[in-house]
Amino acid sequence: MSVWHFIRWLSGGLVAAGLMTAVATRSVAAGTADEIFVSIGTGEPSGVYYPVGKAICTIVNRDIRIHGVRCSPEATPGSVYNIDALHAGELDFAIVQSDVEFAAYSGEGTWLSYPFSDLRSVMPMYPELVTMMARANSPIHNLADLAGRRVSVGRRDSGTRATWDAIEMVLGWRGSEQIKPVELRTDATILALCNGLIDASLMIVGHPSAAVAAQEAACPINFVPVDGPAIDNLVNGHP
Repeated sequence: MSVWHFIRWLSGGLVAAGLMTAVATRSVAAGTADEIFVSIGTGEPSGVYYPVGKAICTIVNRDIRIHGVRCSPEATPGSVYNIDALHAGELDFAIVQSDVEFAAYSGEGTWLSYPFSDLRSVMPMYPELVTMMARANSPIHNLADLAGRRVSVGRRDSGTRATWDAIEMVLGWRGSEQIKPVELRTDATILALCNGLIDASLMIVGHPSAAVAAQEAACPINFVPVDGPAIDNLVNGHP
């Protein structure tokens, strides 16, 4: 991890609302025509969560005649949206970042004073690294250099945006120091960084990453270290 200048990893995992999910509370006799439909909230189609959810549903649907469960991956803005959709009963399962899951369960951040106490982790899947990239010829070499810059930090309801908001809070940036957040799809971010439409790009993604490889192939980049006392305080305060 140190070679890439990443902070401690988060993890992407599958969650559901309640100990007894919609699947578990409805019984189906094996071999009957009855089916249970379950949805998995994922992320943008150009990201990683959607193909992961699609792969899970492909495996589930192979045995639909045995267990009677039909699975569908749903493209969404990301982790924060997924948590709220679970809470509203609009999704049966969702893939979310571990820090977003913990904040929702504990009633922190977006869910301050409104803990989602029925949220349950179904399974962890893979580590995700906080990855900040800038053009190789840019003056951005550390977190402080991002102040006031145009940075792609994900859509408003994404886990990436929630993690950046937590980082910016511990940095204590206010007013002109705050970044100018840009909301772009993962694939659009690649060209925007190369063309100078944004100054840096934040991804929270499992590695090796096709998106990071595509960014490196499109134009020379530097990995910006996400470290320092403020980050240490953030990680130590939210183990």
